[in-house]
Amino acid sequence: MDQLRGFLGGAGDALINQAKEALKQKAAEFIQDAIQDTFIAKHVDSKRILPSIQNLNVLNSSKSYGSLGERGSGTRSRAEIQDFYAIRDQCLSQGVLFEDSEFPANDASLSYSRRPDRRIEWKRPMEIADDPQFFVEGYSRFDVQQGELGDCWLLAAAATLTQDPKLFFRVVPEDNSFEENYSGIFHFRFWQYGKWVDVVIDDRLPTYRGELVYMRSTEQNEFWSALLEKAYAKLHGSYEALKGGTTCEALEDFTGGVAEFYELKEAPPNLFNILMTGFERNSMMGCSIEPDPNVLEAETPEGLIRGHAYSITRVKFVDISTPNTTGKIPLLRLRNPWGNEAEWNGPWSDQSAEWRYISDDVKEELGLTFDVDGEFWMSYRDFLKYFDRVEICNLSPDSLSDDQISSGKKKWEMSTFEGEWVAGVSAGGCRNYLGTFYHNPQYVITLEDPDYDDDDGKCTVIVALMQKNRRSRKNMGSDCLTIGFAVYRVTDRDLAQKPLGLNFFKYNASVARSPAFINLREVSCRFKLDPGHYLIVPSTFEPNEEGEFLIRVFSECANNMEENDEAVGYHGPDHKLYPDLPQPPAIPKPDQELENLFMTAAGSRQEIGWMELKQILDHTMKGDFPRVQHMNGVYAEQRQNVTQNEAGGFGGPQTQQDPVQDVLGLLCGLVQQFCANQANEPSRNPEESSPLHARDNVQQQIIASEPVGFSKDVCRSMVAMMDIDMSGKLGLEEFKQLWTDIQKWKEVFKLYDKTGSGKLEAFALRDALASSGYKLNNHIINALGHRYGSRIDGSISFDDFIMCAVKIKTMMDVFKERDPEENGSATFTLDEWLTRTVYTIAI
Repeated sequence: MDQLRGFLGGAGDALINQAKEALKQKAAEFIQDAIQDTFIAKHVDSKRILPSIQNLNVLNSSKSYGSLGERGSGTRSRAEIQDFYAIRDQCLSQGVLFEDSEFPANDASLSYSRRPDRRIEWKRPMEIADDPQFFVEGYSRFDVQQGELGDCWLLAAAATLTQDPKLFFRVVPEDNSFEENYSGIFHFRFWQYGKWVDVVIDDRLPTYRGELVYMRSTEQNEFWSALLEKAYAKLHGSYEALKGGTTCEALEDFTGGVAEFYELKEAPPNLFNILMTGFERNSMMGCSIEPDPNVLEAETPEGLIRGHAYSITRVKFVDISTPNTTGKIPLLRLRNPWGNEAEWNGPWSDQSAEWRYISDDVKEELGLTFDVDGEFWMSYRDFLKYFDRVEICNLSPDSLSDDQISSGKKKWEMSTFEGEWVAGVSAGGCRNYLGTFYHNPQYVITLEDPDYDDDDGKCTVIVALMQKNRRSRKNMGSDCLTIGFAVYRVTDRDLAQKPLGLNFFKYNASVARSPAFINLREVSCRFKLDPGHYLIVPSTFEPNEEGEFLIRVFSECANNMEENDEAVGYHGPDHKLYPDLPQPPAIPKPDQELENLFMTAAGSRQEIGWMELKQILDHTMKGDFPRVQHMNGVYAEQRQNVTQNEAGGFGGPQTQQDPVQDVLGLLCGLVQQFCANQANEPSRNPEESSPLHARDNVQQQIIASEPVGFSKDVCRSMVAMMDIDMSGKLGLEEFKQLWTDIQKWKEVFKLYDKTGSGKLEAFALRDALASSGYKLNNHIINALGHRYGSRIDGSISFDDFIMCAVKIKTMMDVFKERDPEENGSATFTLDEWLTRTVYTIAI
């Protein structure tokens, strides 16, 4: 009876467990079906210039404006770096005026798509005006006047820049002068991809009939604005490259801030508060109206210019008192960069009747003037009605001066990271490609405190993703990658896994995202989020699109941002964190036959070098390499036709073919080629068409189809990895250890070579190395992908995978020798580092 009860109890438990599993499976299927986190892509037709900074001086920091730091932008410089101070001193000592060979005074600097329609003369300021000055009675937003170039967006940004002395002189250094140390050279500083760069120019400017063609000042002998435009044109490759930009793009380059865009026909209900917050935090703002497709810069009946960029210079609730009511009205002050009579003529314009309801004290506080200067006021309601787009550039924390902070200006909190997408490694595409999406770089942002004035207890967050220049040619437009990002709410338990894997994204939807994936230089969006942890995943729209990026997060209160990535180290996989990670089978120890083979190759010396090692490995592992055939100069990979049990290859069981059939197939191919050659080449050498020549071709074909084996570099690296005394030789015990490592790596490779092709598919490298015991972060995996991945599809061959594993093991062993306490820190002198690594670490 007890046995029966036990049996029934066990059966009941089994049924309950089965029911639980079935319920879990159904729940998982339901969740999977419920989460349809689909992303869309938008495309902008116009090509934009992504400047290259590889040949420019990069400043040490945003606060170190006078000293020049690293050279280049992380890429190898291809030309001499232009140092403003060194060039100026050289010109002064030689008594010559500087001529910039990198941005010469010719048509190529004007336009890259067509020749000018008239003869442009390049002249220095003293040839254009008497007594040229860099500044005339200081600088102001009225100094900026547009020329013939369609870059009103740049003028609007420059006019806005003049309102902040600290920002202005960071871009326009005060040591520019036509008097002190003048030698025809000037320099300006722009923010590019997280760095401040120094752009050097000469002062030759394009003119027509003695007049400046492009940007100019209201004062004929003032030239800071014209030279600023030239420096910005040089950064982008030509003046023509400045057509069709946005005000915020220029403001970002002038300030290092983060841009936002709002379509006013779809404006959020709190947009005026956003504009007010921006003004309080010294943000720079601009707006525009959609252009008329038939008329360039057409003027509306209200006096506004279509397709024109205006700068917003003030945002304020203004006290108003009418005979019927008293209260506050939201007003904005705007400026047309033309600086002329083209102004708004509606309510609250210059001399309009509405101003009689504003007290004189308020007018004085507003600095109200009614001049023909392109500046005017308008109501927020009319602003929404007549304008189409507003752009906001939120400044980085270091942009505010102490005086501005003490006067009530507030600053943003900012976090910044640089990263890259590498094909087959970290370019996983958007969430639409679920199987690879989790391979993208991941960042965790922690929001602790809500905004000070938020009644709902939420945090304001601005996420901005900017792609970097990927080219060395600066004067050509490029197709930007289609980029975007997704934001996920995560818990401490989720973050125990670094990085988060497929299952998290399979069953969790994003809580915020970029409005769309779009081919712009930068994508940004503002969110209101609850305090907590959030995961940001930046990506391209489709997988395997390579590029570099800069991701920045602005918040009103403090935030903490870090990469959600692996801690580098060597240890076995943690099954709690990696439950789905396959494990290779136990590795057999080298047998007596292998030892005999080693002793035969070693001879009396009892040691082997890389050549003997290659012979041993190629012989014992010949079933593990794809064959390479050569026919008419074209190489094709062919799997060996042996079963896995017979040769230990990567593929599953295969049908063994008759070698005679292989030879007959080759003969048929040669006969067909012979007939074709006879028909097409009657003058062919008779010896080449003889049966003997055909037989030789067959022999060469059979020889060429032998497995290629390990490369010389891999064998040398394996010897160096085990060769402690750096003799270039391996003894038997060293060989045994090496053999065990190779067998382990081979078994791991077989686990991830799902198709039996002899190659790891894209995105499998990280998991394969993790199964080998190596925990590596995205930076290292990206480097390995660049070094060993195929440039076609990112796949990695068996030979390259072994080379990759050898390099990782060797470098870790070298490091661990100097890190006995395993605290992740080691110290080497230069001599020690070179001595230890120049031989052991393969290049």
